Formats: sequence, C-alpha cells, structure tokens
Amino acid sequence: MALAGILLPAGKALVAQEPASPRGASSDPSFSAPQLFAYADAARDAGDFRTAEAAYRALTSNRDPQLRAEARFRLGMMLADQRHEYRAAAIEFRHILDEQPKSARVRLELARVLALMGNVGGAEREFRAAEAAGLPLQVQQMVRFYANALSTRKSVGGNIEVAIVPDSNVNRATRSDTIGTVLGNFTLGKDTRERSGIGLSLRGQGYVRRTMAQGANLLVRVSGSADLYRHSQFDDFIVAVQAGPELISGADRITLSIGPAWRWYGIEPYSLTVGGAANWQHPLGRRSLLRIDGGAGRISNRRNALQDGANYSLSAGIDRALSARSGGGLQISASRQTARDPGYGDATAGISAYAFRELGRTTAVLGFGYRRLEADKRLALYPKRRIDEQISLTASGTWRALQVRGFAPFTRLRLERNRSTVGLYDYKRAAAELGITSAF
Repeated sequence: MALAGILLPAGKALVAQEPASPRGASSDPSFSAPQLFAYADAARDAGDFRTAEAAYRALTSNRDPQLRAEARFRLGMMLADQRHEYRAAAIEFRHILDEQPKSARVRLELARVLALMGNVGGAEREFRAAEAAGLPLQVQQMVRFYANALSTRKSVGGNIEVAIVPDSNVNRATRSDTIGTVLGNFTLGKDTRERSGIGLSLRGQGYVRRTMAQGANLLVRVSGSADLYRHSQFDDFIVAVQAGPELISGADRITLSIGPAWRWYGIEPYSLTVGGAANWQHPLGRRSLLRIDGGAGRISNRRNALQDGANYSLSAGIDRALSARSGGGLQISASRQTARDPGYGDATAGISAYAFRELGRTTAVLGFGYRRLEADKRLALYPKRRIDEQISLTASGTWRALQVRGFAPFTRLRLERNRSTVGLYDYKRAAAELGITSAF
C-alpha cells in the first residue's frame, strides 16, 4: 500500500478550500477556483491527464497561496501516482515547501517520490525534516516503517553533475620555485608548480537494483568523474564499479560491495584499486541518522611501484534535522595507507561538518573539514618526514527557482590550505564551480 493512501485518502484536499469569486480566483474568469478544481479532478479520474495538468497549472497562478499550494499538491500527486513522473512530482512538492516549509504532509510526499526515484539520501533527509516540523503521533510510526520500505523500490536510476570550474591550483602543487632536499635546493619545473586554469568537471553515478529475497537486494553501481583542462597533462579520470547485497533489517540498512576502480591522470593510467566497502545506516530517534562506513583495498600504482600497497578506511557520521528547513551533520574518519616504500605509507585522521538551510527557493550549504596526515617514514630525498595539516571550507547554493525539467543550477566555492613539512605538498587552492545537477 502506498504511503499516501495511509497518511491521507488520495482524494482528500491538502488545505481547506474557501469559496472564491469567479473573477480573480483563477487565471480563467469563467470558472471559480472550486469549479476549476472539480473540472481538473474529473479529467484526472477519467484518465485525461493532459487536461487535468493544464487545469491544475492554471490554478498555480492564483493569488491565494493556499489555493496555489492545493493545485500543486494535486498535480504532484497525479504526476507521481498516475503518470509515474517522479521528478516532475518532486518539483511541484518542492515549490509548495518553498512557500510553506512547515507542511509536513507535503514533505512526506516529497520524501516518498525521492525514494521512488532511488534518491535514498534525499528521501531520508526529508523524512527527518518532516519529523522536525512535527507529525501527529499516529503518523510517526508509519513514517518510520515506510522510510525504509520505500527506499529500495526503484530498480534503475542515478545522478549527474556538470560544472565549469575556474581553479587557482588545478594540480594542487606548491607555488615555490624551489624545493629543499638532502642534496640542496632543487628548481621545480613549470608543470610541477602551481598552475591555474578553467576546467570542465563531470560527476555521475548509475545503479541497477534487483530483489533477491525479502529484505535483500542486489545493487550494482557504476560511478565516474572527470576533470578536464586545456592542458591535458592535468586531466583526471576515475571510473569505479561496485556490486553487492543491500540488506534491510527493521530500521537499519546495510550495504556491502566489492569491485575495481581505475584512475587515469594526464590521459595515462595512474592506478588500479580492487577492494570492498560496507555501509551501515541506523536511525537515532526521529531526527537523526547514524552512518558508519568502512573499506579496504589493494592499490597498484602504474607510475611508481614503490607506492603499491593496501588502503583501509573507517568513518562515522551523524546527520540531524534541526527544523523543517535546516540541519547539519558531523563526521570523523581515519585511514591507513601502506606502501612498498614506507615513505609513501601514511596514517590520516580527520573531522568534517556541514550545515544547510533552505532560503526561499535556494538551498545553502556550508562545510568545514580538517585532516592530518603523517607518513610512516621520511622519504630518502627529503630532509623531513611528511606531516600534512589540511583545512578546507566550502559554500554552495542550489538555485531551484531556475530549475528546468529536473535540472537545477548550482554554485560552489572551495578553499583549501595544506601545510606540509615537505614543500612539494604545501599548497593553497581556491576553486569555484558553476554547473547543473539532476537525479534520474
């Protein structure tokens, strides 16, 4: 049974309708708002979805915000349940929430269609935001049940992000002309020093999900990224394939995967990593979610065999909805890299945090990260063992007011500062991203 049918009968209005005069109540002076609603509902029930959509959209221009919301809500429900156009339905629900952020019913429907699109993370955020906004006691238990049941229904999906990236330091290199070594100062070549440029960034992921048994799916994911520049020696490509079971147990979700990842740098093979990963998600109350991730892999470096080794990682994070329009999260992480030459092996620990806020039809996100890396031993060429401290700041905005067919523009600013005892790794970086993003 659909979540909508349990929370509220499908034919029941989202908001109370009040009598409206024929003139000014809708974009068509020959109909009152109640008459146009009745006309649209009749067309919907008769299967004439094109006519129903036209009537609902006419009502979305009404001056009364409650009537606009009602029209968008009925349109969104029709798009989701009759036409299975989940992305279009999500856009309508989001429009309502931009004006009425505390409408828990609409937020639940948005979470439902995001789950049906396969956007598990987005659906979970909306469920937590709905809890933060306040839900009737009799609804809360059903929400927690369906939050997991709905998250594994879409069999094929993914997302894509494309951006233009002006970058002050495309190769994350030092700006110094020389570097200190045990043999004296070496002069660095042009391509070894900091280089600025404008690049094209591509990010995407696709997945296929197949049911194996009750509470168990097989999940196959293909992900990739590409950073392209005019000077191809800085191009960076990564492609990864992962497959494994997705297990649902009560409110918990466990995902296990294994597969290879290939990286090319400067259009030449750079590394091959074969390994596995595990993810566990567990609700902490109604507003928070605990995430624990672990991974292990074997790395074969195609440029320098001395960097061949194993990598192990572990992280834990909490996401929390603070209100219907705001929230944040905190994560701690650690990783271990071994190598044939201990100078390339290292241990890393870090902490990161983010906060988001819905500002009208814009989602603003601020992030902070700190990471410390310590090499196992000193590389023979350098006088000191490598120790890095990196601080990063990010600020981004997704501009839904300019959304077209599910594609929304976004802007993102990244600032990085890495202090290192080895001058080659000491750098500053500022990058801006101007792009579009969409889920499918």
